[in-house]
Amino acid sequence: MATFSSIGVGLGGSIDVNALIKASVDAVKLPITRSNGLNYRAELTQAKISTFGQLQSLVSTLQTAAGKLASVTGWNAVSASSSDDKFVSATAIGGTVDTTFSVEVQQLAKAQVSTSNALAAGLPVGAGSIRLEVGRWQSGAFTEGSAAAVNIDITASDTLSDVAGKINGANAGVTATILTDASGQRLMLRSKTTGEEAGFRATMTDADGDDGDGLGLSRLAAGLSTDPGVGAAADAQALINGQYTVTSATNTFENAVAGVTFKAEKQTTSPIQITVSKDSSVVKKNIEDFVIAYNAANQALNDLTKYDEATKKGGLLQGDSTAVTLQNTLRNVMQSVSNSQGEFRTLSSIGLGIIKGGDMTINTAKLGEALKDPAGIKSLFIGADGSATTSDGVAEKVKAATASLLNSGGFFSSKDAQLKDVLDRNTKEIARVNARAQSTEALLTARYTALDTQMSKLNGLNAYIAQQVTAWNNAKN
Repeated sequence: MATFSSIGVGLGGSIDVNALIKASVDAVKLPITRSNGLNYRAELTQAKISTFGQLQSLVSTLQTAAGKLASVTGWNAVSASSSDDKFVSATAIGGTVDTTFSVEVQQLAKAQVSTSNALAAGLPVGAGSIRLEVGRWQSGAFTEGSAAAVNIDITASDTLSDVAGKINGANAGVTATILTDASGQRLMLRSKTTGEEAGFRATMTDADGDDGDGLGLSRLAAGLSTDPGVGAAADAQALINGQYTVTSATNTFENAVAGVTFKAEKQTTSPIQITVSKDSSVVKKNIEDFVIAYNAANQALNDLTKYDEATKKGGLLQGDSTAVTLQNTLRNVMQSVSNSQGEFRTLSSIGLGIIKGGDMTINTAKLGEALKDPAGIKSLFIGADGSATTSDGVAEKVKAATASLLNSGGFFSSKDAQLKDVLDRNTKEIARVNARAQSTEALLTARYTALDTQMSKLNGLNAYIAQQVTAWNNAKN
């Protein structure tokens, strides 16, 4: 805004034109700046958009929790336990039938480990090449596997450390390490994986073509090219129920018993019992998460719609009919009746009760008793058919209700669009008011500038006349 520091308007230029213009502009902007004006409405609308976004997230969490109880697989949880998991540990996938079996670990899986003859430390090993093959040793004979052999060139200046580095960089299924003892340095090779098929053979070829002179690179061949003996790769081996031998390239047995994976941790001295049974703790946890998710949404709605008599202030959504509708929708579906064929028809029948304020509580003892009837409690949540294909179970009803709230064109989508439309119209109105304010400022500035110019001319004329009068009076005297 243009400023006027010494305007000639008024006697002695005493009128504060800047203040006059500002007051006029502020008056135009009053629809924006007043306590319940456009700025306030914009902030309020933005806060509501954010709040409904948070509510949407809470309802989505409730939908996820209900989905676990509406899913057939959510009721098939099992647990696998070991009589001594220091020797054998076990897990089982959902739906595995109850069973018990014994495991004896006769042998753990091993990687092949082979070590060369000792060489003087730091000296070149001799030029040539190393051929690494991965396969299986059996009765002193080596059978190459499906992986292609890898050939590594060794130069005349390469030390044993250089050789190890080249092997490790060749991706040949073998790792190399330098072992130092009283005799010197040795090249120690180890297969990257365990199991009989992870054995290897390392063949050394001297650049001079003479591999039998005990000189050059071929000196490493002893211990590396031959049957590793006790250092050979081996499968893990276990005995099930004292009569069925099973093997694994690793210490993990995935297919020996349907639905069960057990891992050999140590070689056993006596049979280890593995037990698979239904796991009600998973169902209990899913029910608890379901209650927590509902209470979080309900409490948020309570806080947002309440009126505090002490402070005389209401929540952000106090009086908002859509928020009340949302809360009633959730409460009604939580109190719905399942088309169950079992003993349980409502959530209260398994110990889930509604208290003042709409929150849900859990009677732990009553829920524990209900969990002894897994089929009945499953029917309550999924429905009479137990297939989760209809919306006749409580969980299915909650899932369907939340889906209608969350889908495109549903409650939250519509509310978000509505509020954003309000915010857009508010923004446009602020822009219009600001445009009027700018126009008012420009107009008043131009008027006062013109007036200031005119007053300057008049002041100048007044001074001239005063001079002439003074001169005339002096001449007369």
